Amino acid sequence: MITHLDAQIGWVLEALERSGEAGNTIIVFAGDNGLALGQHGLMGKQNLYEHSVRVPLIFAGPGVPEHGRSDALVYLLDIYPTLCELLGIEAPASVEGCSLIPTMGDDSEQVRDTLYLAYTSFQRGVSDGRHKLIEYHVNGKRRTQLFDLENDPWELNNLAGQNSMAETETRLRAEMMRLRDEWGDQETGWGKAFWSD
Repeated sequence: MITHLDAQIGWVLEALERSGEAGNTIIVFAGDNGLALGQHGLMGKQNLYEHSVRVPLIFAGPGVPEHGRSDALVYLLDIYPTLCELLGIEAPASVEGCSLIPTMGDDSEQVRDTLYLAYTSFQRGVSDGRHKLIEYHVNGKRRTQLFDLENDPWELNNLAGQNSMAETETRLRAEMMRLRDEWGDQETGWGKAFWSD
């Protein structure tokens, strides 16, 4: 599949070169969420672990610095406002994403401090890039996971409930509730009554 995908991308790039429009074209490469392929005992993408929520996102073309790389926290919905800014047009007020232009020339630049993560009505999470909190709400029961992504990138050591991580857990849970309200996500078991404790 990787070889096939590489070939398809190559054909598109070759066609742009032949048309003479390669230097006048912005290319965006993004991917779907990844399959777990056995990680964490899962096969699909029905989770909020890094192997399934991180996706490739590449911009190339006029206005995009070459060889840049960023660890900024982004959503795919940021693609549209980024393209608008690259093209010099105003994004409609209804657009919820952020332009990623600030992150393209400065790998320390961020457009947001946290990401809100969701999978169906069962899981919600928040990541600040260093730590990730995942909450599960299944059959009226709540389970919590907290990971240190810097020291445990494979998310194998659950730090939830540890005294040394209490402040981080409380801070991330409060941020998750703030983002839940900001995104209007109270109707799937994540309302204030369940999470008031």
